[in-house]
Amino acid sequence: MDAQVQAPHRGYGIVIEPLQGLVIARRNGTVLAQSSRAKVMYETRLPPAIYFPADDVTASLSSHTPLQTFCPFKGTASYRDVLLTGGGVQNGVWSYEEAMPEAAPISGHIGFMPGAEAEFDVGSNKVEMPDYGNISGPVIDWLLRDAALVQTPEDLTAALAEKFVEQGIYLSRLSVMAWSLHPLIAGKNFIWQKKTGEVTTYAPSYEIHDHPAYQNSPLRHVSNGLGGVRHRLGCCKSADAFPILEDLRKEGATDYVAMPLRFSDGRINVLTLTSDHPNGFSTANLGLIFECSDVIARYYEIFMQRENAQSLLETYVGKRTGARVLGGEIRRGDGDEIDAAIMFCDLRGSTRLEEQLGRQDYIALLNQFFETASTIVHDHGGEVLKFIGDAVLAVFPAGSDAEKARTQALNSARTIVARLEEIATEENGHRCEAAIGIAYGRVTYGNVGSRERLDFTVIGQAANIAARLGDYGKTVNHPVVVSQDILSDPSQGLSLGAVSLHNVSRPVTCFAVPAAAEPQAAAE
Repeated sequence: MDAQVQAPHRGYGIVIEPLQGLVIARRNGTVLAQSSRAKVMYETRLPPAIYFPADDVTASLSSHTPLQTFCPFKGTASYRDVLLTGGGVQNGVWSYEEAMPEAAPISGHIGFMPGAEAEFDVGSNKVEMPDYGNISGPVIDWLLRDAALVQTPEDLTAALAEKFVEQGIYLSRLSVMAWSLHPLIAGKNFIWQKKTGEVTTYAPSYEIHDHPAYQNSPLRHVSNGLGGVRHRLGCCKSADAFPILEDLRKEGATDYVAMPLRFSDGRINVLTLTSDHPNGFSTANLGLIFECSDVIARYYEIFMQRENAQSLLETYVGKRTGARVLGGEIRRGDGDEIDAAIMFCDLRGSTRLEEQLGRQDYIALLNQFFETASTIVHDHGGEVLKFIGDAVLAVFPAGSDAEKARTQALNSARTIVARLEEIATEENGHRCEAAIGIAYGRVTYGNVGSRERLDFTVIGQAANIAARLGDYGKTVNHPVVVSQDILSDPSQGLSLGAVSLHNVSRPVTCFAVPAAAEPQAAAE
């Protein structure tokens, strides 16, 4: 008998046929199974798979192992070890105890994994890979022609859902969980719902990995490489269902699928699909999505890589600087001459603090210091360019308003000192003091360094003076020392006269400035 079938259509499908006569599975001459009731399953793109009734498996099998995998088309697969003389095959066989309707004929049957190295004698049957042809249609055409023009991941999610609906897929909800490289957020979750036609974006923090709702969720299961998830929700409840599925059932969902979206770096992201149609999803529906999932994944990967690049640049060099680098200013010498107020904020007594606190507590204190200074600088319109040891280098570009830049820098310095005093009085707070110097002038704002390693920074006399004023403030015990041109009203500070600074050719007239009585709001 010729057991080969020709795909009746160009959609994804599963066809299961009985094999005639005796079919035998052997491994190195040892019979593993023999049956006159064996079946062959043809699934689009996969090699034909032969299944034996459990009663006709002659090899010794272990009880079910902890491994389970989920197939959107066939259901939940359980595994057993093949026990052989001289050793066995771990998870060598699998079975679908309660297969999905499309695969119901193989329920309770045993299939041999490739690792079992089974050889099949199919007698007079002819088992060959069918010619499945090509799967095409509106979704494929859109992915190949127009999807590349979509500007945002939110728009892509909405358009993708709408194309699936146009294809005849009864979709009530679609979500994509794309993991990211960001110091604060774990990823982006884009959720489209039919009832609103809109996409909602969530950006969970890394605490999501410890949250009970995530620990027992399809997102975690699929992201951990355990395969897809498929649950019919319109009928009886499943003992192994995830809690979120009951919530979806209450909203009228009848079918739920979660499948992997693999990025090229190996990360596994998750696409979930929910239907409220009485019959849920068909195999052809899911097969179409499964077939083009790698292409869909690449579109999201492009979006996430750009977001990752932007977030990493902002994290390491600041928002304004990151935008410039991402915009193409990546060569040595690229940059501009700008007028800016430069602030150098140094942690005083860091060596003593490390000795007193120990390395771990000192690092925590240092991070708190950086967090305090950075937040205040950003709130006042400046940007932290870098951390240098235990110091913060910040820039306040003047643009067309030099007075505003000077005021922003001055208010930032005063607020930092006041906030550090507040922290020292809080429970478990440690006293740490800042030495801050501020100067104003023209600096080069751009790339310097070697051909292979660049640093985006500010170079100029104002930057040098700001650092030296901070050092001078330590010697005279003033936390904030600024150059004369920072103050619009000299009465705001205490004159320190003309001071000779290291590596500065001329004396600099400077003032000590007291901390703010209360933290000041950001300059408008």
